[in-house]
Amino acid sequence: MTLLSLFKNTNNNNPHTLIWGGDDFLNDYLANSYIKEDQFKDLEHVSVDCENDGLDELIASLTESSLFSENKLILIKNPFFLTAKVPKKLKKQMDDLQKIFDNLNELEDVVVIVASYDKLDRRKKLTKTVLKQFNVVEPTIRSYEVGAVVKSLIKAEGYTITQSALQLLIERSDQVIDTILSNYQKLKMAASDNKITEKSVMQNVDLSLAQNIFAILEAALNKNYQEAIERLDNQLREGTNPIQLLAVFENQLELILVVKILAKRGRSEVQIVKELGVHPYRVKLALKNKLNVSKLEQLLQKAIQLEFNYKNGTYHEDNFLKLFVLSV
Repeated sequence: MTLLSLFKNTNNNNPHTLIWGGDDFLNDYLANSYIKEDQFKDLEHVSVDCENDGLDELIASLTESSLFSENKLILIKNPFFLTAKVPKKLKKQMDDLQKIFDNLNELEDVVVIVASYDKLDRRKKLTKTVLKQFNVVEPTIRSYEVGAVVKSLIKAEGYTITQSALQLLIERSDQVIDTILSNYQKLKMAASDNKITEKSVMQNVDLSLAQNIFAILEAALNKNYQEAIERLDNQLREGTNPIQLLAVFENQLELILVVKILAKRGRSEVQIVKELGVHPYRVKLALKNKLNVSKLEQLLQKAIQLEFNYKNGTYHEDNFLKLFVLSV
């Protein structure tokens, strides 16, 4: 199973592939997985970075025969020729690329393009040709889809992960797909028999800054004030400033508040997840919180005022922040 099949493909029978989306880390991860598939193992692999190597180098790679095998796999990175940012002096090269991609079916090599751009210039003839001639994959992942996509990706690569380990991996990666994949690489190195356990995640994936800050307020919300202050002191010793801490506190309180309000209006947990576009675990935690809406509103207003006082220089000492944590 190819990792690209986890996302929408315009023609997955076409080996010529355009991976297009704003997340360069995810795009590169998927491209590297794709070009390592068995169907391409006998091809010479050539990589061209259009921004560094130029379009002449790309055209040469597309038109010259391979020295080492019958065919090549050409990986094209930073294909600025698909965007609006193409200098007029490159008109000849653009015309040459147009001819090559117009006759892509005659090309014996396999072409994979990684376009890590939010937008392509769809008005351009060359862009229209590429979108028509290639299998186009747009690997977009909504926040509430992160868990399912990561689980499928891990399975596709021949690994297994327990549900608790997956949840912990996502939590410690702040639900950010790039961070999840980066941490997953560490876990693969440490995996015994291709199995990823909760213990392995705890040993190999550190709490992120946001997770550490999240744990401070979570402890305070659960009335574990000693733990909350100890965690707060640790963050302050490591150089995290009160404004950074308060920004995460505000985000956390705001989410709990909105979840509570939506739940009061009759929304189900699943509906809230989709409506807010956040990870299901964060919604689940918010629903478990015992503070009422009025108290949450007061805390959020207090946090915002506290941040304002730190920013305008009224407050300098950490004691004001500690008093806020103790007031939760």
